[in-house]
Amino acid sequence: MATVNLRSFRQMVRHNKRRIKSFLTRLENKPLRGLDKLTSEADKESWKRTDCLDCANCCKTMSPTYTKKDVKRIAAHLGMTEKAFREKWLYKDKTGDWMNVKQPCQFLDLKTNMCNIYAVRPRDCAGFPHHTKKKMVEYMHMYKQNIEYCPATYRVVEYIMEKASEAKAAKS
Repeated sequence: MATVNLRSFRQMVRHNKRRIKSFLTRLENKPLRGLDKLTSEADKESWKRTDCLDCANCCKTMSPTYTKKDVKRIAAHLGMTEKAFREKWLYKDKTGDWMNVKQPCQFLDLKTNMCNIYAVRPRDCAGFPHHTKKKMVEYMHMYKQNIEYCPATYRVVEYIMEKASEAKAAKS
């Protein structure tokens, strides 16, 4: 498994972001036949080359959205009241969602890239990067966002682009 160089990853994203987002928009408007199966295949291939503990870019640069259940569960785990937990660690954004006050995430151990509350982490974190939703086309907005933060998502989209290009060439 290759080590993730976040500086190189960010440069690669900057260089290819417009092309990839354009591809995803076309895919959203005209999905490939068998897209969900292809996405599942791409997801499996991506994880062969990606180790979250090597990267942790999501925890370093993004915030999960905390549900009421997340707040209750995590606060209890930390021996805090829900109110004290929210006051110490969260803020309400303009849409009314509870988000981390700071980046990187306060629960990320920067030496090991491990989550200090992994067993009770927010639902958003547990599902990230959301590759295996039933219909990829319904979550295209997530892919468009996450290619900038998650090397695994970037690789999933690269894989799909490659397979789409191969399919197009085979038709010609």
